[in-house]
Amino acid sequence: MLYYIVSIFLSAFLIFQVQPMIAKYILPWFGGTSAVWSTVELFFQVLLTGGYAYAHWLSRAKNHHRRLVIHLALLGLVLIQLMVLSRLWPSPITPDSSWEPHGLVNPIWEIFKLLIISVGPAYFLLSANSPLMQVWFNRALPGRSPYSLYALSNLGSLLGLITYPIFVEPQWTVPQQGMAWSLGFGLFALLAIFGTIRILGTRMDARQQPEVVEHAAPRPGAGVASLWLALAACASTLFLATTTHITQDVAVIPFLWILPLTIYLLTFIIAFSSEKWYSRQIYLGLFFVGSIAFVRILYAGPAISLPIELTVYSLVLFIACMICHGELYRLRPDPSRLTYFYLMVSIGGALGGIFVNFAAPYLFTDFWELPIAMLLCWVLLLIVMTLRTQPRRSNLVNILNRGLVMSGIILFGYFTARYIIEKSTGSLFTARNFYGVVRVKEQVFPQSGLKAYSMVHGITVHGLQMEDASEKELPTAYYYEQSGVGLTILNFPRQSGGLRVGVLGLGAGTLAVYGQSGDVYRFYEINPVVIDLARGRGGYFSFLSDSKAKIEIVQGDARISLEQEAANGVLQKYDVLVLDTFSGDSIPVHLIDKEAFAVYLSRLQPDGVLAVHITNTFLDLKPVIFDLAKYYRLNMSFIESQGNGTTHNFALWALLTRSPTFLSIPAISTASMPLDHYSTNIPLWTDNYSNLFQILAGH
Repeated sequence: MLYYIVSIFLSAFLIFQVQPMIAKYILPWFGGTSAVWSTVELFFQVLLTGGYAYAHWLSRAKNHHRRLVIHLALLGLVLIQLMVLSRLWPSPITPDSSWEPHGLVNPIWEIFKLLIISVGPAYFLLSANSPLMQVWFNRALPGRSPYSLYALSNLGSLLGLITYPIFVEPQWTVPQQGMAWSLGFGLFALLAIFGTIRILGTRMDARQQPEVVEHAAPRPGAGVASLWLALAACASTLFLATTTHITQDVAVIPFLWILPLTIYLLTFIIAFSSEKWYSRQIYLGLFFVGSIAFVRILYAGPAISLPIELTVYSLVLFIACMICHGELYRLRPDPSRLTYFYLMVSIGGALGGIFVNFAAPYLFTDFWELPIAMLLCWVLLLIVMTLRTQPRRSNLVNILNRGLVMSGIILFGYFTARYIIEKSTGSLFTARNFYGVVRVKEQVFPQSGLKAYSMVHGITVHGLQMEDASEKELPTAYYYEQSGVGLTILNFPRQSGGLRVGVLGLGAGTLAVYGQSGDVYRFYEINPVVIDLARGRGGYFSFLSDSKAKIEIVQGDARISLEQEAANGVLQKYDVLVLDTFSGDSIPVHLIDKEAFAVYLSRLQPDGVLAVHITNTFLDLKPVIFDLAKYYRLNMSFIESQGNGTTHNFALWALLTRSPTFLSIPAISTASMPLDHYSTNIPLWTDNYSNLFQILAGH
């Protein structure tokens, strides 16, 4: 018994330690977007399905010994692979920088390729272990239910998840984490080899082997298997869609990835521990109340504070996943069909991931998959209740329960449809891709009667241009003349050859209005939709085309593009370099750490200025910038401008320069915040270390 417990727990722990680890490692290579995590999770769901199918194949009676020999060979090959890669990469599972994508690539397939090579084979064998151990346990102890071991597996997964941001991430660099994980896999492989050899050494007479198949329970019908798939797919969609919602406008950090996944796994543990932990009656009532709260949050949008939003989304996700997994456990088959059941459940989970990552971006112009998955959960609940009523309940109670479910479907369906219609009709332009949803809206300012087009990414405005011809060249939003970046460009000493200004993050191209004849403004932007709109698609924005400066646009991740330019012998030397790459309030951490600033400073003139936009609803980025300025011995100033509440937004900019002369210019010094007594004790952020808990605390 102890062998099965240790083997299952260790494999599950390793499975869910590696997911946030490898996602964090490759995140900077793909723009730091939350879609990276969804894609990583989809990959692991698909591979989990493959592992379950492999366990199902291994557990069949035919050619049993030959298949176990194949299993031994695979374990040995993966161990050899990790040992070889440990000599080539920073760790056996973290590829070196030569694997960074170059040029314009399909992010999803590129991520899949990296994961297949780095962690794919090891993860495949780990994912097969839990169902395989449960089959062996059931054959060794036929009187004991193996389903409790599934709950144990999810407990190991949960501990693997929650220990990562709390203990592992703050203590070790990612390559160190990768090395420790690889050693853990080596221990697992030794256990798996021991168990497989033990099974191979067990002598079975001719009557024992066929007995497994002969006395197996009949395979469940297509209807039950379809319910397994649907319930698992619904829970998976809910989990991934919730992750997208809470990360796209906050920060792409392991904590916010792990929270929904932790809830998802926790419901598996509770539901599969015992039927007594899931009461359809109780969860039906909770789901009704939770759906009302969910609709309230959905309509309120950014007016709701982050803690309330996280709480409501988390509770609703827990209730909905408990319903899906509780009903799954009630529909579980005889243990002899255990691997088939797990295979169907894993296929359902993968289908949910495929829907969120592949289908939804093409079917929907916004993130509609979360409310749609909620509605699907209501519908599935009605189907299960119709097909399988609770015999201990009276007919009246069953009728009342169905009536409540029907009410939930009608009410939630109405509000979901209304929400989608309102969001779809409130924009002049909407496009969704790997990097999120970009909209163009028309704003009317009642006091002046003026109109403007605004570019919105998530919940944050990324550019605003007045419609009136006489107002079109006015800088707006976070970039007006009294803002930190406006003061920087207007007061920077001009040379005879004009200013060279680099801008990381294009938006609507507002900063181009400051361009004069002889100036060069070079924009770096990863999102092709943003580039098209800024260049004039739809006729909404003309900052770039109206600018007197020479305009250049480089498509790709800003930091990687700068590094590739240097590798190709092109070293841009900017007078002003503007860092404005945040999507909503979500920050790509790899663009504000030590290594990133080394790249930026190498692209600045000796007296150049780095202007960093750090306006943020949820995160206080001042300590991060303060540490970086201190590390590189830069002169620093924070400029906070209140705006006018209409065309000018509240803005906070950090100005950093090697030369103290610029910051002493009266226009800059009088607008700067006093820093005489400012200090911070957070560690310096690097590619291998960042911790957003420390800067979330004050909000």
